[in-house]
Amino acid sequence: MTASKDHTKKKPKESQQEEEFVDVSPPQRNWKGIAISLLVIVVVCSLITMSVFVLTPVEHLGSSKSRLTVADLYRPEFSIHNPEATWISDTEVVYRNRDGHVIKFDFVLNETEVILTNSTFVAFKVAKYSLSADLKYALFAYDVKPMYRYSYTASYIVYNIYTREVWELNPPEVHNAVLQHASWGRQGQQLIYIFENNIYYQSDVRSNSLRITSSGMEGVIFNGLTDWLNEEEILHSHLAHWWSPDGERLAFLTINDSLVPNMALPQFTGSTYPRGLQYPYPMAGQTNPAVKLSVVNVFGGTHTQELQPPDQLRLRDFYVTMVKWISDTHLAVRWINRPQNASLLTVCDATIGACLQRHEDSSDTWLPRQRQEPLFSKDRSRFFLTLPVKQGGQGDFHHITMFTKKLRSSQDEVRHLTSGDWEVTKIVGYDENNQIIYFLSTEDAAAQRHLYSVSTLGLFPRRCLTCGLREDCTFFDADVSPDAQHAILHCQGPGVPAVLLLSFDNVDSYFILEKNLPLRSALETVRTVQTDIRMIANDNFELPLKLIYPPDFSESSLYGLLLIVGSSPGDQVVTEEFRLDWDRVLVGSDQVIVARLDGRGSGFRGQRILQQVHHRLGDVDADDQIAALQYLARLPFIDRTRVGVFGEGYGGYLTLMMLKSMDNPIRCAAAQAPITDWTLYASASSERYFGSPSTKESKYGTSEFSLLHGCSVSIEGAGLYIAGKNEPKSSKVQPSMKSLQDRSLFLAHGTADANVHFQHSAELIKHLIKIGANYTMQIYPDEGHFLSRRSQIQLTQSLIGYFRGCLLDASSLLDQRDDD
Repeated sequence: MTASKDHTKKKPKESQQEEEFVDVSPPQRNWKGIAISLLVIVVVCSLITMSVFVLTPVEHLGSSKSRLTVADLYRPEFSIHNPEATWISDTEVVYRNRDGHVIKFDFVLNETEVILTNSTFVAFKVAKYSLSADLKYALFAYDVKPMYRYSYTASYIVYNIYTREVWELNPPEVHNAVLQHASWGRQGQQLIYIFENNIYYQSDVRSNSLRITSSGMEGVIFNGLTDWLNEEEILHSHLAHWWSPDGERLAFLTINDSLVPNMALPQFTGSTYPRGLQYPYPMAGQTNPAVKLSVVNVFGGTHTQELQPPDQLRLRDFYVTMVKWISDTHLAVRWINRPQNASLLTVCDATIGACLQRHEDSSDTWLPRQRQEPLFSKDRSRFFLTLPVKQGGQGDFHHITMFTKKLRSSQDEVRHLTSGDWEVTKIVGYDENNQIIYFLSTEDAAAQRHLYSVSTLGLFPRRCLTCGLREDCTFFDADVSPDAQHAILHCQGPGVPAVLLLSFDNVDSYFILEKNLPLRSALETVRTVQTDIRMIANDNFELPLKLIYPPDFSESSLYGLLLIVGSSPGDQVVTEEFRLDWDRVLVGSDQVIVARLDGRGSGFRGQRILQQVHHRLGDVDADDQIAALQYLARLPFIDRTRVGVFGEGYGGYLTLMMLKSMDNPIRCAAAQAPITDWTLYASASSERYFGSPSTKESKYGTSEFSLLHGCSVSIEGAGLYIAGKNEPKSSKVQPSMKSLQDRSLFLAHGTADANVHFQHSAELIKHLIKIGANYTMQIYPDEGHFLSRRSQIQLTQSLIGYFRGCLLDASSLLDQRDDD
């Protein structure tokens, strides 16, 4: 088949073009109309651009940086690296650098040696480590499982640093043991470990284990370890054993909980039927654990000597709050009665078990700082403590007191080395050769901590060693070398934390062990907040208030307000320490200001402020927080319709107590693991502030969060205080059901909380339902007081979402949701 040809005759090109032009020619354009339309479009666009420019807040330099997010808080680059530097001699420290290597650094010779590489930690999945005194072996803990605040269980291996030989640390005839503790002794390769509440000792890594105690019973009798009460409320440590300097003797507590009531912690998940853990937990007025202090000589025959408590405390309940060796054969011990208003400092001879009283202290309220360690001279004739000293009308402040034995007298000569309306927070070193004491204090400002020295001679001249030492460093902690010639300085704020090494003979220069450069770089990518500390007055007390402002803060704008309440009496939240918490995410939203107040009951501002809460916990301290809210709500840049409060534990208790007041502007509140009834809380804590429930002076009627016990509230004793007034409110407070419904309450609690039991929230929820209150509850099954990382992230997101919904205005909330 042949293709057919197109027989259509083509026209000349010119004719074709002309024909096409004629066929498709459009109508004549209206150029005048087009011009007018374009002009209108230009004018409208200009108006829109101008409106956006006018309505957008003026942005300062750096406002193009990103906002801090919840995810940022949990990223490694936003974390603080602590090298955990420790002295191993007068001039040498051991620390773990950011790369994970363990380094020995000679401060004087400026020499560095790598002891362990990070690859070793990775290979053995090491969670915790320690080095033997001769630096030949390392003890590695793995499979670490937390118990309470400080305690944990783990499996351990011994690692030869030079040969890389490894073996498990197990009790005799036990394989794959899970230990409650393991650590090195003071000399050579001494080892002790604790298994099933008994102490085991090895003279070196290859020797056989010797069981020092045999009375240990799980959950009943503890040797060398604390039970929950002593760990959380008394020693603030899970360890209850102490080596003598020469490694020949070991002092240890035996804690007997056989008569203490048990608390049940149910475990709801992981099995068909819920299981449960029981542990001794004495509530207010219940039977307390019995405590015994002993010393064992580990050289030769293991002879154990019990140290006798003072006569005043025999056959009575007491606590041992401090044990410290002051020579190879003598140790200082502090004993305190159960009400915690009388204490005795003794020096005990470990060879015969006799204890000699060196100082007695008492109070009409309670005695703080009972864990502080005295510093003794080598011959034990002189020692130093911080004690409250009268400072005129300002009340008592803690200052350094020097006690010196008098010849032919049983009384000590007492002299105060410091004075003023500021506090010595800690004595950190004693240079006996040069008669110099080193200490931390608030002399420059209550929100700061600086390292000072004071001479024990003449007029006691003192000087500040860290003032102006480093930019953005005004809050220090210090660990002084054994010879008191150098110090590891922990700069904790307000700038990015750093760890320094300082020599006292040249305080103008220092070594930097860690300056957290990754954190510094990460913070440079996010918007910077502003802070301010101001003083407010309430009931004749001057109280510090710290505000954190959004990056582009303007007094002509309106902001929501979040008040975060402190965690426990004696704490201090208004400081210049570096903080990077979840509330920074809210502040970065440009619509919320975060506030913190140190009210009555806070620490480090004198005894007068601290002990105002005696028998009035939840009263005057809550009143101060309300006064702060009222002060802030009057500021022109605070929107008083957008005010929230958050607290955890004791802070949660204060948050709930604040809701009882009809004079607060709170719109929403959140309480995490709140204490709602002090009769249900730990004996040592409740009785410290309220006394025993069985005594006439008991003030538990004022402490219970009884607002929710029906439609009326009975408040005995002092009642609630109004700002600027001394008279208490009526003992009967009729809570407004309407006000509770107008406010919202967010609760969060782990069901396995061993500190503040879920029982507190359960009782609270029961009464919230009864009165028809508006609340939201978030439960964390089988989680303790300290949530797992995953639950922490979830709670953080929930809290931020909750407060955003309450504290941000509608337009900002929409913008935030779009950003998220």
